[in-house]
Amino acid sequence: MLFSTFGFSQNKPFAKGADVGWLPQMEATGYKFYDADGKEKDCLQLLKDRGMNSIRLRVWVNPNDDKASGHCSKEETVVMALRAQKMGMRVMIDFHYSDSWADPTKQYKPKAWKNHSFPELLNDVYNHTFDVISALKKAGVTPEWVQIGNEIPVGMLWPDGSTDNWQQLGQLLNKGYDAVKAVDKKIKVIVHVDEGNNNAKFRKFFDNATAQKVRYDVIGLSYYPFWIKKDYTEVIAELESNLNDMAKRYGKEVMIVEIGGEDDKVENTYQLLATAIKAAKNVPNHKGIGVLYWEPEGARSWSHYNLSAWQADGKPSPALDAFKE
Repeated sequence: MLFSTFGFSQNKPFAKGADVGWLPQMEATGYKFYDADGKEKDCLQLLKDRGMNSIRLRVWVNPNDDKASGHCSKEETVVMALRAQKMGMRVMIDFHYSDSWADPTKQYKPKAWKNHSFPELLNDVYNHTFDVISALKKAGVTPEWVQIGNEIPVGMLWPDGSTDNWQQLGQLLNKGYDAVKAVDKKIKVIVHVDEGNNNAKFRKFFDNATAQKVRYDVIGLSYYPFWIKKDYTEVIAELESNLNDMAKRYGKEVMIVEIGGEDDKVENTYQLLATAIKAAKNVPNHKGIGVLYWEPEGARSWSHYNLSAWQADGKPSPALDAFKE
């Protein structure tokens, strides 16, 4: 059928959204969310009111129940994805392939896979990915995007899938891709690297991915000036240039899948978001498809995380108004 060849995001609005993995735990511990007028409101509604149309959810293999570094099981993810979809939100799933946080400093195998051989690991990645996406589909939610790995400039599932062994990393990434497409060919697969302003890092990674014939649809970037100890004004031109280069060099769509600014610098964070959204929208041929804030609702009083976009009084930061059209 001709229609199906168009893919998911064709003619879809620009994705603006948030990763809200902490939300169920926040609610379970009694945290309340309030609108600017002081009325209590559903967090997802507050985000939607600020122009957001997409929600990103992380998945861990066998997580613990620690409020800050646990949860995000398959079951919890399905519940949250359904809730987001009922609000009219589009859904992104972010596989960490770990029992807790995976990022450039740690990409540890799930305990259950620890002693598996490499061929077994390939099956683990396929089966876990297929299982979670199938559970979502069965519940009535087809994610629009799925990330195979979270911030993987140094690979994932160490040591087997380290970038020291690109041949194996390429196979692991392709197993994830194949599992997603086996559930639904229209779901877009994202490969995600941090430091979105660092063109050399991105070229090195995606040139290697190309050499290994890694299959994916979207290049995902993180963009946090705070972590590279610079103001956004110093690196926004580098971000723009990298977004454009990635789209052109690899012929892929690009998306800022994580962004955040300091919660006590409201105007600066507003401008950071506004300029990043503009940079993504300005990528030629509509190849820049979205910007998602990482845990805007994760108020510092609850999470001790200073790059949320929530105020001490339980209200959203005015910085999030950058997502309004």
